[in-house]
Amino acid sequence: MNAQLANWDDLRVFLAVARAGSLSGAARSLGVNHSTVFRRIAGLEEMLGVRLFDRLPNGYALTPAGEETLRIVECIEADVATLDRTVTGQDLRLSGTVRITATDMLAFWLLPYHLGRFRAAYPGIELEVVVGNETLNLSRRETDIALRIGNTPPETLVGRKVGRLEFAVYGAPDYLAAQTDTDLAQHDWIGLDNAHALLTRRFEKFLPGVRPAIRSNSVACAVHLAKAGLGLGLLPCTIADQKPGLVRFAEVPDNFNLDLWLLTHEDLRHTARIRAVLDFLTPALAESLKGVGKSPVC
Repeated sequence: MNAQLANWDDLRVFLAVARAGSLSGAARSLGVNHSTVFRRIAGLEEMLGVRLFDRLPNGYALTPAGEETLRIVECIEADVATLDRTVTGQDLRLSGTVRITATDMLAFWLLPYHLGRFRAAYPGIELEVVVGNETLNLSRRETDIALRIGNTPPETLVGRKVGRLEFAVYGAPDYLAAQTDTDLAQHDWIGLDNAHALLTRRFEKFLPGVRPAIRSNSVACAVHLAKAGLGLGLLPCTIADQKPGLVRFAEVPDNFNLDLWLLTHEDLRHTARIRAVLDFLTPALAESLKGVGKSPVC
């Protein structure tokens, strides 16, 4: 690669297209428009004098030259991320931006109240909240802090266990009033898709062979579907117990429950602004999970 390839943004665009397999997918992940991605890829191919992608009807596929370029650029990405984390990890200022990623249910109903109080205490720190079920990569600095559900966090990450996210079976009063069968397997169920693999696996163990009548990729949506009377849902108690229009109908085995973690990369744990967020949110969220000092219902 010649010296003109010092523009890391072009390489980031290449990585995004290689990983998404399409211009539109890359554009969404980068937060830019389709034409920008097309222009950057065309410029990079012209600069290198090779074709990096085959343009297929169903997306972009790497050519042999593209495969080799991907291998090299991923090494560069890892080095850039290491440099970024190392330098950021030495930052002792209580200012700058901290990016937090969380699933919709946590971002909608647990975080807002606590983040408002955090901003009042640390006005110099700007917060970005990324809502989604996909796992953003902490090593590549796609996010600084991740609020994640699971009983075993990745070994490459460090953080704190906030507490236990407990679940139960909930339904709308009108739905429950119209039912006479006490067998849970005979009810209509609101399920989640594979974006929530931990929860779907637990549902399958809880009620083997039962197929949900309706599914969503969003726990927040599942809460509203249950409130609308479409069936029963296995929902987090700290959220569903606060929702008017939902009644706790049945309990679940304790092994259905999941730990909630606040995680960051080990190279960032000494960054002052990131530590401030972790130190503030850990006890605040723990109290919410205990049912003490609950966040206001949105």
